[in-house]
Amino acid sequence: MNKHSWHKVRLGDYIQQVRGVSYKPDDLSTELTDEYVTLLRANNIQDILVFDDVQYVHRSKVNEKQYIKKGDIIICASSGSKHLVGKAAQALENYDSSFGAFCKLIRPLQIDCSYLGNYFKSNHYRSEISKLSRGANINNIKNEDIDNLLIPLPPLEIQRHIAATLDKANELIALRKKQLEELDALAESVFYELFGNPVRNEKGWKIIYLKNVCSKIGSGATPKGGNENYKSEGISLIRSLNVYNGKFQYKDLAYIDEIQAKLLDNVTIHNNDVLLNITGASVARCCIVPQGLLPARVNQHVAIIRTKKDLNHIFLTSLFTSQSYQQKLLRLSKSNGATREALTKADIENLQIYLPPLTLQTHFAAIIEKIEEQKALVRKALKESEDLFQRLMQDLFQPY
Repeated sequence: MNKHSWHKVRLGDYIQQVRGVSYKPDDLSTELTDEYVTLLRANNIQDILVFDDVQYVHRSKVNEKQYIKKGDIIICASSGSKHLVGKAAQALENYDSSFGAFCKLIRPLQIDCSYLGNYFKSNHYRSEISKLSRGANINNIKNEDIDNLLIPLPPLEIQRHIAATLDKANELIALRKKQLEELDALAESVFYELFGNPVRNEKGWKIIYLKNVCSKIGSGATPKGGNENYKSEGISLIRSLNVYNGKFQYKDLAYIDEIQAKLLDNVTIHNNDVLLNITGASVARCCIVPQGLLPARVNQHVAIIRTKKDLNHIFLTSLFTSQSYQQKLLRLSKSNGATREALTKADIENLQIYLPPLTLQTHFAAIIEKIEEQKALVRKALKESEDLFQRLMQDLFQPY
């Protein structure tokens, strides 16, 4: 595939742009009826369209240009969150929807829509938009920013071939992600089948205070100087952005030196410690510390929970991350009258949990470990698929 024979074109000559509009509160609804259509907003655009926190707009308020058609591409054109600016997603086929302020519709005219949609996900596009987006508090993408982009444009037949190849790679990535979701659902299903709802306790297990079955409950601190004094290597400092439900996120893991770590010796992580986020938007997220991470410390936004022999750490993590107990923890985090979500040490110590026989907890933990082995294989396959997709994107859309 000789890229040097491709034309480099000004994108504005091959697309039509339509800017989103603002609707009045009276035009909107949180329920979908025949008189309303789905309103896509900036928060719904995440490389694919997501439908969390969806609103609906009355049909009488939507002009013909604002209806999304098959093949259209929606981008986030303005946002207070810089990482959202420029995010793009292709609209669903035959989806009855419009789009709001801070969004922009890109309608391909003389270019394959799937080829263009993949371009909008490329690092080259993201890099160019990052340079162009502007605004003191809100980053904006103007029409001319998009129009003046120079993109590689092969013949239409090659565009379609490229799009088909990338779409297959994306399908494989989506399949791997679905497999992970199904394994997570299986783990929770096994938990509920063996133990029942951890809040209702319909099986009548013994109820205890968490502090009575733990040898340690406590959080750490941020080293003096904060982010500026973190190191490029050394002893790991776990922060709330590393802790997700059932999964540890290594991205943006911070490091501290021996002197800084010595001041946090009281929050040294041990194998099998349970990590629980205790402040902010990520409150209640919970996972087990990875064995290969030690030695490590935690900052003040993460609590260490170290179980005694009567409480299995895998069982406790699954209890904390179950849907019903997550809701309980979130309610508790908002009940102290603070301006942001928070769980205090006393809150955690006085959590009431049920305590099934240790033999049943251990049996459950063995099942979860087998599921985690399968998840590790799927994650590896997902990483390989994502790396392949990125290599294809880099090869196809990098400047030449």
